[in-house]
Amino acid sequence: MPVPWPTATPPAGWLQCNGATFTKEQYPVLARVYPTLRLPDLRGEFIRGWDDGRKIDEGRKLLSWQKGTLVGGHDDNDSSLDISYMSNGNNIDYGGDKVFAGNYRSDYLWYAMLGGTNSRAKAELNGAFFNITRPRNIAFNYIVRAA
Repeated sequence: MPVPWPTATPPAGWLQCNGATFTKEQYPVLARVYPTLRLPDLRGEFIRGWDDGRKIDEGRKLLSWQKGTLVGGHDDNDSSLDISYMSNGNNIDYGGDKVFAGNYRSDYLWYAMLGGTNSRAKAELNGAFFNITRPRNIAFNYIVRAA
């Protein structure tokens, strides 16, 4: 079971969850839990509870990775706007912060409304309008027992 650890170096008998491979002979217990013989890479990731039939995050498999999502916020001028995909006429792979990379004017962002019409909206970048959801957090080093 991954455990958060407060230093960069795991204690003796523990391994960092960094995607490293191992052999069944080295760690037979880990091999039963991780049959791909690869530790999960939890560097910079949040752990999320598995849906297991609850129908909130259907189709997810255990240990699968998932991109962040763009979340609509509120706009005092038009509360009916729903942001489905941000782009500037480009096909930007939006998996997090990359969506803001590019040649956007500092006070405007492009977004696509549900109808597919590109519109320009003044974005309040203080979190009152829209953004990728990133909760407040503290970085820990996830480790597992080497067994």
